[in-house]
Amino acid sequence: MLDATIINLADAVRKSAYQLTGAIADYNPLMHFIGNARFALIGEASHGTHEFYEQRAEITKRLIQEKGFTAVAIEADWPDTYRVNRYVQGANDDPTPAEALSSFQRFPTWMWRNTDVLNFVNWLREYNDALPENAIKVGFYGLDLYSMYISIEAILNYLDKIDPEAAQRARYRYSCFEHFGEDTQTYGYATSFGLTKSCEQEVVNQLQELQQRTAEYIQKDSRIKADELFFIEQNARLVKNAEAYYRAMFTDRVSSWNIRDRHMAETLERLVDYLDRQGQQTKVVVWEHNSHIGDARATDMGTLGEVNVGQLVRDRYGSDSVLIGFTTYIGTVTAASNWGGTTELKQVRSALPVSYEALFHQTGLPHFLLLLRNDNPAIANLRQPRLERAIGVIYQPETERISHYFYARLPEQFDAVVHIDDTKGVQPLDRTAYSEMGEPPETFPFAV
Repeated sequence: MLDATIINLADAVRKSAYQLTGAIADYNPLMHFIGNARFALIGEASHGTHEFYEQRAEITKRLIQEKGFTAVAIEADWPDTYRVNRYVQGANDDPTPAEALSSFQRFPTWMWRNTDVLNFVNWLREYNDALPENAIKVGFYGLDLYSMYISIEAILNYLDKIDPEAAQRARYRYSCFEHFGEDTQTYGYATSFGLTKSCEQEVVNQLQELQQRTAEYIQKDSRIKADELFFIEQNARLVKNAEAYYRAMFTDRVSSWNIRDRHMAETLERLVDYLDRQGQQTKVVVWEHNSHIGDARATDMGTLGEVNVGQLVRDRYGSDSVLIGFTTYIGTVTAASNWGGTTELKQVRSALPVSYEALFHQTGLPHFLLLLRNDNPAIANLRQPRLERAIGVIYQPETERISHYFYARLPEQFDAVVHIDDTKGVQPLDRTAYSEMGEPPETFPFAV
């Protein structure tokens, strides 16, 4: 038997919501709401739900076509995503979007190698190809820091071509990591507990040298050379921040989370600064998990001392940013049972009765948009803390309450939310079972 308060609140939400039916005009209220904002941060409640990827892509297409957004930045590694960026801008030899996405080889490959991302990358290439000759093409960039060794390799390859002496100095500095192979976890453990000296000073010195020699390396006002140098400098910055992340990972989970999200926010800011120099004010869509997109201060994360991208972007850009979350009540999800495990299509349990997801289920609307800045009783009553579900790349329904729920104040966490009551898992491009090991997961929420 439902409490009368819940029934009344569900009714109020129903009256405030915009039902989504699949029509072209469905997201008109959201487009109006976003207005002239420069940053649209669009989340997901899991890393493996088809509808989250699909609808996020549909919103992004409209932002590109109608609002002049020229960059998409995602929760993925910088060098892997930069290959996709070059493909969508027609700047490399990859013949297909699937080939452009083939650098995403580490667990969880389905997170970006899935049919929804493939379709969007294909659309983006076709959109860019149809632009006038001198128009600014839409770019596709990664914000994360898990590619330390790949980034080191990219830096060395670049310096080998333009400055062999600088390449030799870089090899000496980065050789600090060599006796760990490519095992970042071992490096983090050994340095965290004083078993070996850290490489902190070496990676800082390498970044500083690249920054100091920027003008020399560009030499001419060449767009291609400037892009390449920006790509390399960002790799050096990533190595510096990744080294700090792995040192903190085994001793201070809050600190390691904050290093990672501050890196992603810093990468976003530097990307915007760089793109702004092309001649117009850049507008960026960010795709990340709700746990990175929603303002951490409105959740248990903030209580623990964690910050996230959504909070940092709000602090930096204020009303120029819009944070959009996704929720679901039931369905399936593509996920693993443990880190590095086999990809599975897993059944998602009905949301817990005291959660936002269960409340939204009670509206009876299968798919709706709710604008959370609206001043009405429904939004005001949603400010009472409730449970919210977060599924990363790992889903453990047997410990769901502990593993996948946290308290949040939704209208403070997001500016808008899209609820899709019954969802299904993404379709990976790699259909065979696999178990590649990647970087270790964050512990709360599971692997986001």
